[in-house]
Order: sequence, then C-alpha cells, then structure tokens
Amino acid sequence: MPRRTAALLVAIALGSAAAAGCSSAAGPDPAGGSSSGADAAASVPASVLPTPAVSGSTAAVPTDSASAVAPSSSSPSSSSAPASVSVRGTVTDGLKSPWGLAVLPGGDLLVSERDSARILRVPAKGGGKAVAGTVPGVTSGGEGGLLGLALSPDFATDHQVYAYFSTGSDNRIVRLDLDPSRPAGSQLGSPTVLLSGIPHGSRHNGGRIAFGPDGFLYAGTGDADDRSLAQDRDSLGGKILRLTRDGEPAPGNPFPGSPVWSLGHRNVQGLAWDPQGRLWASEFGQDTWDELNLITPGGNYGWPTVEGAAGRAGFTDPVAQWHTADASPSGIAFASGAVWVAALRGTRLWRVPVDGDRAAGAPQDFLKGEYGRLRTVAADGDGTLLLVTDNTDGRGSPRPGDDRILRLDVNGG
Repeated sequence: MPRRTAALLVAIALGSAAAAGCSSAAGPDPAGGSSSGADAAASVPASVLPTPAVSGSTAAVPTDSASAVAPSSSSPSSSSAPASVSVRGTVTDGLKSPWGLAVLPGGDLLVSERDSARILRVPAKGGGKAVAGTVPGVTSGGEGGLLGLALSPDFATDHQVYAYFSTGSDNRIVRLDLDPSRPAGSQLGSPTVLLSGIPHGSRHNGGRIAFGPDGFLYAGTGDADDRSLAQDRDSLGGKILRLTRDGEPAPGNPFPGSPVWSLGHRNVQGLAWDPQGRLWASEFGQDTWDELNLITPGGNYGWPTVEGAAGRAGFTDPVAQWHTADASPSGIAFASGAVWVAALRGTRLWRVPVDGDRAAGAPQDFLKGEYGRLRTVAADGDGTLLLVTDNTDGRGSPRPGDDRILRLDVNGG
C-alpha cells in the first residue's frame, strides 16, 4: 500500500465552467496530449465519500459544488470551522505580469515582473512603487521569465536576494545584492549563478523558491513539457530541490550528492511550511486533478504515471485535489491553521484547513471571479495575507488597475 500523507483526503470534484486561461495549460495540451493517455491515469479511491463543499466571497456559504472526504477517526480541529476573508485594501497596482513576492524587514515588498525582468520595491504602507533594478540574462516567453524571489535568512545583514528565472536554454537560480542606497533602477548587484541547467520549456518551468525553517533554499521545478523528466532522478525537472545558500545539494538530502528533495511532480509553483516545519506544495495537473501535497524527503508524487489520488504503491497521494478548471494552483501560504492557495484558472483563493499532516475538513473558496487570476499569496507579519493578481500575463482579461497586490484580513476558522 502507498504511504498516505493524510489520514483525511479531500478530493474536490467541482464541475463548474472553467474561467478563461490557464497558467500551466491545465486541460488538453496544445500539442494534443492528455492525462487520459497511457502515461497518465487519474482515479479516486472508492472509499471517498461525498460531503458538501463550502464557498464564499467575504463569508463562507454553501455551494452546489461536490467534494469528497475520506473517513477519519479523529475529531476535526478548530481550523475546520468556516472562515471569512475580507479585502482590507490595495497595496499597489499597475503591475505587469507579477510573479514572485518577498516581504522585507520593516514591511516593504519586493515583487518580480515575469516579462520585464524588473524587481520592484513597494512601500509597506502601499501606494507608489520604485524599480529596484532589472535582472540581466532573463529570457521571457511562454511561462518563462523572471519568476520566484526569496530573501536570505540573514537579509537584514547580508542584503541578499535570490531569484529563479529563465534563459534561452535553461532555468536557473541566482543571488543578487540589494543596496537601497543606490539610485532607483540600479540597486541590484550582478547576479551570481548558484544553480543552472534546470530544464526549460515554453510551459512548466516551476519557479517558486523559498527558504525553509532549516535555513536551506527550496525550489519547485516543472517537467518543461517533457513528462519523462519527473521520474528521472538525474534530472532537475519535475522536482522539489533543496540547496545550500551557495546552490550546492543540502546535507541530509535523500539522494546523496543530489539536490533532489522529492520527485514525480508536473509543475510546482507553491511552497509553504506550517508551524511544525512540514513542507506543503501545490502542483498543476494535466486534465483532471490539481494537487496540494505534503512533501516528505525522497517522496514520489506520481507524475506522469498517476495524476491525483490513485492509491498506487510507491506513490504519495495528495492531501487535497481539485479539478483543473477550479484551481490551477500557483502560490500558497500557511496561516491561521490552513493552507491558502492562489488559483489562476479557478480565479479564486482556496483555504484548506489542516490538522497535523491531514486535511481537517472541506476546502472553502473566496473571492471567486472578483479579481481574476491569482498568482501568489503570502503571509505578512501583521497577520494579514498578501494576494497578487495576474491578469496581464497574456491569459487573463486585464481590468483597470491590473495587476495589483491586495491585503486581506482573515477571520474565524
């Protein structure tokens, strides 16, 4: 039997119509590929039972959507109670294809723009923004460009920023110094390449990076539209990587001498840790199931052999899954006892309550369709959430002021 990462599996089986556009081309591939083919099958265990889902905009209300919850003998935690979300205000707007987000000491924000390769600085109180600098060597196109950002754990003293970006031949991770005393537009030092050779394609480039509580740098990569890479332990594609600050394989990795932390991923764009230090990751599905996974070192998450929960020996099932029309999950954050998931194609913010290593109840969705495609969500130090829209990436429908960063208050739960 496969190792179950969750005693309580939540499988969201929503049948609503898809919103226009999809970050990872969830649904049929442009080339005609489909997860219903021989190399990717999806199924839901027969033991999964239907229960009502919960949805809401500023408060949770029942919907007609169907969800499924596997039986659990444990009592649900308080995090399973319905929550509410309200938009406190707009931090900034007028962004173009924003992707990565980092909160600086003192509350200012750094945000990356995928296509312009610019890193912008946004004041903590919002309003105007300034260009910190442009990252050299970035090649934009398709889903590639300047993607994730992360701050050194010692940023207050070393002023180092880490970035994940695409070139014409690969994806790579670099380190740059940020010196705010320099003139706007030239505050970034020359990048030092820490890791290159991450497979690159027009789609499925991954791109999220974050420092874990252990002080090591984690990176979510994609299969670069070559499914075979996800199961190839010698490839950096379709993996979660764990690195030292200098880009070397971190000590304690499951495969000696390798940066690979977990494998069998299609396209990872969300990484977050809970207070107990457990790593959660979001993953784009192909035609059927998007996933929220609890990551264990050396774990194999199935792609392309399985998509979603399959109950197959040797593969780890997701803790929660959604039909691709309702999610296409990018950034995630952990706050108030739940994993929060920014959905692109689904144009909403999902909340998955968790209790330890399992889901504690049915997910709730918020802000459905109100702000379009949602790329990144991050927990801020004041207890609020920061939410980045992405309607200017060529797949959304831009509205006046797009794209923007919103500040959200979370209540209850």
